[in-house]
Amino acid sequence: MSEPEIEDLIGDTSPSFEHVLSCVFGIRDHESRTYLTLLDYPGSTVAELAETLDRDRSNVNRSLSTLREKGLVERRRRLLDSGGYVYQYTAVPVSEAKTRLHDALDEWVEAVHAAIDEFDPDEDR
Repeated sequence: MSEPEIEDLIGDTSPSFEHVLSCVFGIRDHESRTYLTLLDYPGSTVAELAETLDRDRSNVNRSLSTLREKGLVERRRRLLDSGGYVYQYTAVPVSEAKTRLHDALDEWVEAVHAAIDEFDPDEDR
């Protein structure tokens, strides 16, 4: 299954926030769901998220890695009383995600405008 792309939004007059996240950031829908779930359950571990999302821990871990790369999720290490540690994940606030979405869309629109402006039918034949 391929990742949704920003071009997938064209013609969609009422996309869901989840779909916009997926298309603009080039992530899969299940990764968007992981982000949205973390908004409701901040500080969750991989095991807790896997149970909440009813997904395999390895898949949730991959989703979290992708979301961290995109700057949508933060991770912190918590020491356990019994020794060792566990990572806890928290989604960045929606306001920050919206800002990142707007910035990414603005960059894409600028690139499209540049492609339109640079088009010269005499050169492209």
